[in-house]
Amino acid sequence: MRVREIHVLNLGAGVESTTLYLLSMQGKIPRFDAAVFADTQDEPGAEERRRGLPDPPESVYAHLDWLETLKGPPIIRRTRGCLSDDLMRGENSSGQRFATIPAFTAEHEGETRPGQVRRQCTKEYKIEVIEQAIRRDVLGLDPRKHVPAGVVVFQYIGISWGERTRAFDIRRRFLDKQGHEKRKWKVRFSLLDLNGPNVPGWTRGDCENFLSLHVPHRVYGSSCIHCPYHDDAEWKRVLAMPASGPRLIQIDATIRMPGIVVNRNLDASLYLHRSCVPMDRVKFKGDGDKQLGFVMECEGGCGL
Repeated sequence: MRVREIHVLNLGAGVESTTLYLLSMQGKIPRFDAAVFADTQDEPGAEERRRGLPDPPESVYAHLDWLETLKGPPIIRRTRGCLSDDLMRGENSSGQRFATIPAFTAEHEGETRPGQVRRQCTKEYKIEVIEQAIRRDVLGLDPRKHVPAGVVVFQYIGISWGERTRAFDIRRRFLDKQGHEKRKWKVRFSLLDLNGPNVPGWTRGDCENFLSLHVPHRVYGSSCIHCPYHDDAEWKRVLAMPASGPRLIQIDATIRMPGIVVNRNLDASLYLHRSCVPMDRVKFKGDGDKQLGFVMECEGGCGL
């Protein structure tokens, strides 16, 4: 039987996924049939667009608009609603249980060893949205229909060499019950393989150097403005944005309001910043500080 291969990119519109998109256009990796952007409606620039303000330099949406001018693989934008609205309302995208973000917990403001709640947001607002778009928009499948015989989906995720351990966790979602790679739906991490077997792949720095030659503006990391995995440099950038900054402070304050669903049954309070201090009173460290050891991008590839 002749096999039809479908190649789709998880497009977070950050550094690594933008690199993959352009490499595909150049023929250095397989040509994508489509790239899917799962919009949480909380990416940098979202609030500015809602309010009709100019795009800030960090705007993911302005960057996506530019990518579309290249006439490369079609970019499919899909959303399950505004994550921060659901967060503050205490509902998930379907109006039922609440999908939590990995906020920090502390019984007392400023605790130095905070806890952290479970993350469900990536699965619901990124992973499931992308997989549904592949099934419906790319393959044309009706709900609950299987990938037809003779079709193999290759899903590409932007993981660079410094984050290669994340690929092992993600890969587990693409294994069958026997631990083998699924026949009809496979994952690929092309940045890890660009330099050949048994050789380190592209680093984030390699991607940034590549983008500096092919993109007329700086490409920023992609994630929600309220993602607790931000380093201090990113928090400061968001707070400086004309509409996203005030929105971030509002979200951070709301998740600590008494009686709100998101903190129900918790003895501790929730904070977005690791210091467990309200966002408008955080004393940020230097721009080079990376609180959690890496730059987190949310491109729908998280294995959690």
